[in-house]
Amino acid sequence: MSGVGVQLHQRVEVGKPAELSSPCFTDRNNQTRQTEQSVPIPERRGESERGGERKAGQMKLFVSEGNPHCVKALAALELSGLKCDVQLVNHEERVVPFLNRPVIPVLLLPSGQHLFSANAICQLLLEMAGKSTDESKQLLEWEATELQPALLQALHKQALQGKSSEAAAVLKGPLGWLDQYLSKRTTSFLTEEILADIVLGAALYPVLSDPAFEVGDLPSLQAWFNHVRELPACQSAAQKVLNGKGLEALKGFLQKQPVPHLQRRDSPPSASEMEESEPVMTQEEIEAAAQAWRKGLPRCSATPQKKHPILPEEGKRNVLLTSALPYVNNVPHLGNIIGCVLSADVFARYGRLRGWNLLYVCGTDEYGTATENKAREEGLTPQEICDKYHAVHCAIYKWFQISFDYFGRTTTERQTEISQNIFWRLHERGFLLEDTVEQLHCENCQRFLADRFVEGVCPHCRYPEARGDQCDKCGRLINAVELKEPQCKVCQQTPVVRSSKHLFLDLPKLESELEQWLDKSTSSGDWTNNAKNITRSWLRDGLKPRCITRDLKWGTPVPHPDYSDKVFYVWFDAPIGYLSITANYTSEWEKWWKNPQQVELYNFMAKDNVPFHSVVFPCSLLGAQDNYTLVNNLVATEYLNYEDTKFSKSRGVGVFGDMAKDTGIPSDVWRFYLLYLRPEGQDSAFSWADMALKNNSELLNNLGNFINRAGMFVSKFFEGHVPEMVLQDEDKRLIAQVCWELKQYIQLLDKVRIRDALKCILNISRHGNQYIQVNEPWKKIKGGDDDRQRAGTVTGVSVNVACLLSAMLEPYMPTVSQTIRDQLQAPAHCSSATLGTDGGFLCTLSAGHPIGTVSPLFQKLESEQIEALKKRFGGQQPEDETPAGEVPSSMVNSAQPKPPAAVEPTVNASVSAADPERAKQLAAAVAEQGDKVRALKSQKAEKSVITAEVTKLLELKKELAVAEGKNPEPSPQKGKKK
Repeated sequence: MSGVGVQLHQRVEVGKPAELSSPCFTDRNNQTRQTEQSVPIPERRGESERGGERKAGQMKLFVSEGNPHCVKALAALELSGLKCDVQLVNHEERVVPFLNRPVIPVLLLPSGQHLFSANAICQLLLEMAGKSTDESKQLLEWEATELQPALLQALHKQALQGKSSEAAAVLKGPLGWLDQYLSKRTTSFLTEEILADIVLGAALYPVLSDPAFEVGDLPSLQAWFNHVRELPACQSAAQKVLNGKGLEALKGFLQKQPVPHLQRRDSPPSASEMEESEPVMTQEEIEAAAQAWRKGLPRCSATPQKKHPILPEEGKRNVLLTSALPYVNNVPHLGNIIGCVLSADVFARYGRLRGWNLLYVCGTDEYGTATENKAREEGLTPQEICDKYHAVHCAIYKWFQISFDYFGRTTTERQTEISQNIFWRLHERGFLLEDTVEQLHCENCQRFLADRFVEGVCPHCRYPEARGDQCDKCGRLINAVELKEPQCKVCQQTPVVRSSKHLFLDLPKLESELEQWLDKSTSSGDWTNNAKNITRSWLRDGLKPRCITRDLKWGTPVPHPDYSDKVFYVWFDAPIGYLSITANYTSEWEKWWKNPQQVELYNFMAKDNVPFHSVVFPCSLLGAQDNYTLVNNLVATEYLNYEDTKFSKSRGVGVFGDMAKDTGIPSDVWRFYLLYLRPEGQDSAFSWADMALKNNSELLNNLGNFINRAGMFVSKFFEGHVPEMVLQDEDKRLIAQVCWELKQYIQLLDKVRIRDALKCILNISRHGNQYIQVNEPWKKIKGGDDDRQRAGTVTGVSVNVACLLSAMLEPYMPTVSQTIRDQLQAPAHCSSATLGTDGGFLCTLSAGHPIGTVSPLFQKLESEQIEALKKRFGGQQPEDETPAGEVPSSMVNSAQPKPPAAVEPTVNASVSAADPERAKQLAAAVAEQGDKVRALKSQKAEKSVITAEVTKLLELKKELAVAEGKNPEPSPQKGKKK
């Protein structure tokens, strides 16, 4: 294939050769899609401007008049200053030869590859020009996923239908959020390099420059747009595409486009959408899937037992898995758990089912000032604090069913031994420097302040809660003395600057070797986009010596006689904990950690830990020159927030690991929801209402409903034994669909796309529910021989799909997975046998197989329970009152708006004020539920099923009435008794 397609809702991955890990396919809107893609940059940033121009000059940008997407692409090109041929074409011209439909704009790269997403083109051009930041990328993602769908629908309504009020209503939410975001800024633009301003401003140009659009009173948005529209890049692009005609210029383009429909990304697709988005399978493929299914599960005498110590084996895939070491003095909250240990656990469980020889290690990071201060607060010694909280961590991870092979700690003799060995090897090879540095010293506490125990205003972005080593908002590294208005986090006093002599790791001396290794690792391994981008930003700015010693008492002692009063800095010392923890697990630890030829290393972490694992730690190991195993796959999440704010133990805001058990919600449900909203490409937010919605809809009504019905049919209609199955075309088609989803699941998890793979499980159960509903085995069992045989086939196939789901669920919900297998009395090796076949759906439960007692897997989360939990964990603090010019706490670490509150399962009668935004959501939910009820009635579903769905519809209508400011209870009609 000669080109690469990038969806609007996906970020561009730059710097990797363009390879497709799976074939492109076409969705219901005829949009080319793929599961993974990458786009090469013609020149790496930092090379000469002349070289960059030479490469960029070979590019060609195809645009068309009247296409609103082209305004963005042209504006970004002009802002970048890069040389690129621009060719004006008809918007119906097929520029990309391998696409079966025209698409514009298109950027033809020097390699001959095509980029055909406006946002992807904008980001690539600005990356090449060195004008892109993480903040701008987040805003571009918001524009693509939130603003653009609403904008296109609004343009259709206004330009083609003349429905001004409806167009304004569609845009009210995203424009309102943008206005609020802008009102908190002290500058005229969204970002320093104005990439996001150009893209968003150009996208909104047809709307905000046309007086026919009624956008309402949005003063900050209007002021910002007035600045942006005056930029030469925006003016020039708008003139070329719109020719001064405004909305009239767009009509020709819009008339050729399918009418866009808005739908929340996390809402389940309707049956018609699922049917339209399914892959087209040939009859040969369907027959092949059915034939493979008939072969059944291979016989296996027993499931092999894990033997410790686990060591690399010749001829096997040897995987070493680590998750970032949690600070021992902190009780981990939900964001910590999903960002590190839970994500790694899913991959570890999956890898074991795939037959990999896998070792998963982790442990508590116990040294540093944080531990000293916690000990002082609680009146204990640092070691006592470590012992106390290490036990707390162990208990939390055990309840969450994290399957460590070994969970250790860093306060051990092996930690001291290995850290000091690496130190001396670096010293002997000339990779350490000595320098006198200025540090912040708290006169009140009588100590130098470690980086994380001083906070102040970021000197770069003015974020008011920047740490002494890094700003969580802009991501830049900080020297603590650079902070504005610094404060000691212990006593809130203002520290003073003092000098102290320290040792530094000479990162510039190791930079060339590091780059060579990074090029190889990032191109051959699975690094998340944020991990690659953060690492590139460090290299782009040029590496600087990194201090590896601190003026502390609690830590690994520096063995050099001139520094006997110092300890190693945590970010030099802590990653070595992976090695020492493995060494405490097995004396043969070097077979894992000094064996890069045989071992694949996966690191799991949140994005703030990336530079220390992708730059500092690898440099330490490279400089030691001792054949160390370096990371092949660096998997980093974004941040998980709590509702509309941040987790805070001190304020009682959010759920922490030691509290989840007390909610009464099972561990597996917590795992499911955290993995469902895992912040893979952008920040996400935990929501109690959404958790209830996902539990009640996805787990209870979708997954649990299908598995329970399949098992109950076997028990009720066939005396607890799987019936004979005579496959018809419809059964074979379901088997092929399920097989396709299973293959997608394996491909996604192989690439550590954990959240997306979970959706494959839910898709299969949706297929199963639809299959049962259409075939109605509860009716056919009462008919003649043919009908009874048909009921048996549908039941047998369904219960085998349920058994497959138990295998796919094992990495995500291990207890539920085991419960399903117990109820079905499935073979012990069915999970490993199924997932070890690279996507083969096999008949695991053959005719005559007896099943056990079937019972419901999930319980409904009631609104009263959820409201009580939300109140319990909401803290007592008032809402944030953020000073003008500062970013509100709900926006920290994110440039996306928080998603609208999910529709709660029952009405809240206390609501009396109208809520237009919520009313809009509920109106859509009512329409969707109404369609569902009508479909069930037309299919003559069971009365109990229809009644349950009608009840939900009535509840949603009541909620809609509340949101519209009406009485949710209908008024009694005249002449009728109450």
